Amino acid sequence: MRDQTFTDDFRTQFDLLMRLRRDVRRFRTDAIDEAVLTRCLDAFRLAPSVGLSEPWRVIRVKSEAARNAALENFQAANAQALEGYSGEKAQLYSQLKLSGMQEAPVQLAVFCDDATDKGQGLGAGTMPEMRRYSVVSAITLFWLALRAEGLGLGWVSILDPQQLTRDLSVPESWRLIGYFCVGWPETFSETPELERAGWENRADSLPIEVR
Repeated sequence: MRDQTFTDDFRTQFDLLMRLRRDVRRFRTDAIDEAVLTRCLDAFRLAPSVGLSEPWRVIRVKSEAARNAALENFQAANAQALEGYSGEKAQLYSQLKLSGMQEAPVQLAVFCDDATDKGQGLGAGTMPEMRRYSVVSAITLFWLALRAEGLGLGWVSILDPQQLTRDLSVPESWRLIGYFCVGWPETFSETPELERAGWENRADSLPIEVR
C-alpha cells in the first residue's frame, strides 16, 4: 500500500489548486492536445458513485450543427433570464459574460443515466438523486484535473435542458447535469468573475449549525 501521508508542500499546492479552480468564461481558441484531454477525462473513473453505479454519460459536442444548437439554446435562455431582472441588476446582468461557447475549443454535455442497472440500486433506492450527486462529484474531479494541466472549465447552466436533450438525441432517461466549455483561459484569478463584476460576494466563512 502506498504511503498515505502527504507533505506540507503538497497540501499547500492542493489548496492553491482549489482556489484557482474558478468557473472560466473567457477562453483562448487554441486547441487542446487530445492526450491531455483524455488524461483529465480519466478523472471520471476515479470519482465516487452511489452503489458503484458510474451513472455519468459524457457527450462531446463537436459538430457545427450540435454546437450551434447549444449556442442558440443558451442565447434564448439568457434573453429570457434577463427579463427576470430590472433596473441596475438588469443592466449589470446584460454586461456579464456567462458562457465561453463561442471560443472554447472543447465542449461537453454531461448527463446522468437515471435508469442505469449498474450498482443494483444500492443507495439509490432511498435517495435516487444520489446518482446525480455522483455525476457532480465526478465533474469536480475533472475540473481540478483540468486546472492542474493549466486548462479551465466553464459550467453553462443557462440552458433549456429538455431542448438540449432532444438536440443531442440522447435517451429520455438521461438528465442533463451540465454543459461545459473547456479550454485555455485568458487569465486565472482566485476571485470569482461574478464577484469581480459586483454581482455577488463569496462568504467569508462556512456557517455550521450544531444539533
